[in-house]
Amino acid sequence: MKDQLQTQQRVSVQLKPLLDLNKQAATLKLQHRRIKAGQSGGYLSPFKGRGMEFDEARLYQAGDDVRSIDWRVTARTGKPHTKLFREERERPIFISVDFRQTMHFATRGRFKSVQAAHLAAILAWAGHHQGDRIGGQIFSDQGCQELKPQNGKHAVLRLCNALVKPQLNARQDMSLDAVILRLLQHAKPGSRVYLISDFRGLNHTVENHLAKLARHCEIVLIQVYDALESRLPGKGRYRFTNGDRDITIDARDRQRIRNYQQRFQHLQQQLQQLSQKLHLVYLPCLTTASVVEVLR
Repeated sequence: MKDQLQTQQRVSVQLKPLLDLNKQAATLKLQHRRIKAGQSGGYLSPFKGRGMEFDEARLYQAGDDVRSIDWRVTARTGKPHTKLFREERERPIFISVDFRQTMHFATRGRFKSVQAAHLAAILAWAGHHQGDRIGGQIFSDQGCQELKPQNGKHAVLRLCNALVKPQLNARQDMSLDAVILRLLQHAKPGSRVYLISDFRGLNHTVENHLAKLARHCEIVLIQVYDALESRLPGKGRYRFTNGDRDITIDARDRQRIRNYQQRFQHLQQQLQQLSQKLHLVYLPCLTTASVVEVLR
């Protein structure tokens, strides 16, 4: 029975392991290389834009910045009004999780989809402990679900439950570029965006969308992969299937093995170069890795 439970937890997302990550997350600080300035959430963070939320409008006073004039209220009342802002007390964290078909795979450790869910959960718990608002996006080949950032423990529980049983809105196009385009619409400026995926389908359109998102948000790319995806064993014949197609690879075909490994290496190089170009954070994560150690 115990072995069966452990097997289930490796191949499908279970709620209890996600909740159990709360204790480990309490010791985790969400700090990354691009840290520049301080804010009240308890860690250093490069806010882009004003880092402020609209509070109210009042009558214009001499010395007010004309860029803060509320033109709608001014037009409605006939008197110039100025927008007042207050500092945000929590930072929005937006966690995007890839549950597409290619993520339901592993030869050791957890399925990539399960590892992605564990990464998302511990990030959410850590953000909660730091006083941040937690939201997210879950996407698969069947559709997508967005969760608006909220604060409090219930926001983390909402995300964990969505990871176990996503309520997907059916979409015709769930390619990676379509998903990132949706992120542009849902991730609020000043957010830290975590994109957890194997990044199958990375192309110039995806890169362009990420460039636009990076203008207003801090982005962390976490690539989840299995050891077999990076390097095949040197001997034997291996059969792969996705349920529809079967492929057999013979390790004696050295050219095919080199091509296989070069494709994966090229993808990692793309992610590294893209991160350097756009000043993103890039973290590779094996299916056997400890999610806590990866994020440290």
